[in-house]
Amino acid sequence: MNKIKFLVEKIRHSYYAIMKVLGFVLALIIVVWLMPRNVKFKYEYQKMRPWQHETLYAPFNFPIYKSDDEVRKEREEALKDVNPIFVYDNLVTENGREKLLKDFEDQWNDSIGDKEFYENLILEVYDKIENKGIVAKNNLITNFKGEDEIVVVRNKVMTKCLYEDLNTMTEASAIIQSSISEISDYKTMMLIKNLLYSSLRQNVVFSENKTKQAQKMAVDNIMLTFGMIQKDELIITEGEIVNEDKYQILTSLQREYADITANNFFSRNYLFYGQLLLVSIIFVALYLTLKMLRPDVFEQLRYINLILLLMLFTIVPSFLLLKYAPTFIYLMPVAIMAMLLMTFFDARISIIVQVMTLIIISLAVPNPFQYFFVQLLVSYVAIFVMTKRTRRASYFGTSLAVFLTYVVVYFGMMLIYDGDFDAFNWRSIVIYAGNAFFTMLTLPLAFLFERVFGFVTDLSLLELSNTNSPLLRKLASEAPGTFQHVMQVADLCEEVIYNIGGNPLLVRTGAMYHDIGKTRNPYYFIENQNGKYNPHEDVSYVESAQIIINHVIDGIEICRDYHIPEQIIDFVRTHHGTRRTEYFYQMELRENPDGVDERDFCYHGPVPFSKETAVLMMCDAVEAASRSMKDKTEESINKLVENIIDGQMKANQFDNTNITFHDITVTKKVLKKKLMSIYHVRIAYPD
Repeated sequence: MNKIKFLVEKIRHSYYAIMKVLGFVLALIIVVWLMPRNVKFKYEYQKMRPWQHETLYAPFNFPIYKSDDEVRKEREEALKDVNPIFVYDNLVTENGREKLLKDFEDQWNDSIGDKEFYENLILEVYDKIENKGIVAKNNLITNFKGEDEIVVVRNKVMTKCLYEDLNTMTEASAIIQSSISEISDYKTMMLIKNLLYSSLRQNVVFSENKTKQAQKMAVDNIMLTFGMIQKDELIITEGEIVNEDKYQILTSLQREYADITANNFFSRNYLFYGQLLLVSIIFVALYLTLKMLRPDVFEQLRYINLILLLMLFTIVPSFLLLKYAPTFIYLMPVAIMAMLLMTFFDARISIIVQVMTLIIISLAVPNPFQYFFVQLLVSYVAIFVMTKRTRRASYFGTSLAVFLTYVVVYFGMMLIYDGDFDAFNWRSIVIYAGNAFFTMLTLPLAFLFERVFGFVTDLSLLELSNTNSPLLRKLASEAPGTFQHVMQVADLCEEVIYNIGGNPLLVRTGAMYHDIGKTRNPYYFIENQNGKYNPHEDVSYVESAQIIINHVIDGIEICRDYHIPEQIIDFVRTHHGTRRTEYFYQMELRENPDGVDERDFCYHGPVPFSKETAVLMMCDAVEAASRSMKDKTEESINKLVENIIDGQMKANQFDNTNITFHDITVTKKVLKKKLMSIYHVRIAYPD
C-alpha cells in the first residue's frame, strides 16, 4: 500500500515531465506511422555533375526506363493517332425505313399518281441519306471540324472517313428538297416531303466509351523501357560526369531497386525500423537541445505542446503530398512554421525546430539534399524578415520574401545543374507562388494558436499598448494622475529590460495596465488628488490600507472584464508582491503599538515570478517614491533607488524570479540615470 502511495505521489510530482515525454512519444508515433515507406537509394547524384561515389556496377539485370518527358511525348503522339469513334445504328435506320413504308401505305391515294414510282423514290432518297449516316449532335462533338478524321463502326467493321462525310439534319433536309424538286404536283410534293422528314433518324452516334478504350489501348502499347542493363555491367565510374544517358540508367536502377525492396516483406520491416530509429534520434536531440539551451521554454508544457503541434502541422501534410502528389512537394509552405515560431518564440528556437523538422521531411523526399538546402534558405530568410515585424503587414512582406527566395534559389540551382536557362519551367514558379500565398495563413493561424494556448504575441501587445485602447482611455479619463504614472513607469521598465535582457514590449504593456484597478477609487490615490481634500481623512488606517490593497484585486477583475491576456494580468497581481502599505501601517502602529495585525496592511501577492514582473515592481516603487521627494539631487536619487530595491530584496520579493544580482545592479544604474534626466538633475562634479 505504501509503495502504491509512493508511486502515485512520485507521478503527481513528475506530472509535467511525464506529459512532456508523452508529447514527444506521441509526435514520434504519428510521424513514423505516416512516413512514406519509400526505400531510399543510397547514392546521391545530379545531372551534369561528377559521380561522387565509387565505380558502380549493375547489381542485377534491370531495364532502362524512358524519362517522364519521353513517355509523355510518346503518349501525346499515340493519342493523336487515335481517331474519334462513331457507331452506326442499323436498328434505328431499319425502324425509320419501316415507319416510312407504313406511313406511305396509310397516306397514299391512288388518285395521286403512280404508287410504285413514288414508293421507289422515297426509299431511294431515304437510303441515300441514312446509308451515308446522319450524325447525332451532342456536347462532346461541338468542337469537331469537317476535316477531322473519324472512325465509323458499322456491322463491326471500322471505316475511316472525314467528319464532313456524315450528314447533318440540315444537309439531309437539303437532299430531300433537291430530290423532290421536279415533282410538279404541289400536294404530292408536300406529302413525299413530310413522309421523308418524319422518318429521318440520327443514326451515327459518337461513342465516348469506345474512343477512351482505343486511347487506353494506344497508351498501354507504349513501351516504358528501351534497353536492358546486364548484371555486373559497368554503369558509371568514379568522377565521371552524369550525362543524360547515365542519369537515365541510374534513375532506372533506383526505380527498380525501390520496386524490388518494396515487394520484400523483410525489407519493408527493416525500412520501418530504420525510420523509427532515425526519427527517434531527431526527437531526442530536440528534447535535449531545448532542455539545455532554452530551459525557460522547456519548463513550460504549453510551449512544448505548441512546438510539437507546429512540427506535425508541417510534417504530416508534407508526407501526404509525397504519397499522393510528390511533384507538388514544394507547394507545402514549410516557411509558415518558421513564421509561427517567430511569432511565439525567438530566432534561436525557430532555427532549432525548423532544422529538425526539415531533417525529418528530408528522410522521405526523393532528393533530400536539394530539398533541405532550398527549404533551409527560405526558412532563414523568413526568420530574418520576421525579426523586424512591427505590424501585421510584416507577415505579407515575409510571404513576398519567401517567394523571391524560392525564385532566386531556383535560378541558381538551374545554372549549377543545367548550365543555362533552357530547363526553365513556369510550372515551378507557379508552385512557388502558391507556396508563398499559403504562408499568408500565418496571421489567422497565429491568432488561433494565441487563443488556444493562451499566448500573447508582439502584435497583440502592440494593440494593447495603444493608448487609444478602451481600457487605457478609461484610465486616462478617470485617473489622469495614475495614467501619467503608468506611462512613466512603462518608459523606465522598457529601458531597464533593454539593458538587462527580456521582452521590452511585454514589460511596457504590463506596466501600462498594472495600476488599472485605481479607476475604481481614483481619488484615494495621491496622484489623482487635485485639491487639499484627502478622502483617507474620513476612514481608519486599516480601511485606507484595504482600499489601497484592493486596487490589485480590482485591477485583475477589470482586466478580465476587458479580456486582457493573463500574461498582462500577471503584472497587475505581482507589482506589489507581498509587501506592506508602509505609510498606513506605521500610522496605525503609532496609535496602537501593541494591537496591529500586520496582515491587514499586506498585499496578497504573489511575488514576481519573471524578470519582467520583477523590473516592474522596482520601477513602480522608485517612480512613485521619487514624486514625493522634496530635494531631487544626485545623492538623494541614488539613496532612494538603493534603499527601495534593497528593501524589496530583503523582503524576498525576487526569490521566484530568474533575475540576477548583476541584473539588479544594472537596473539601479539605469533608474538613477533616467530619474536624473527626468528631474533635470546635474551630476555633481568634484572641485
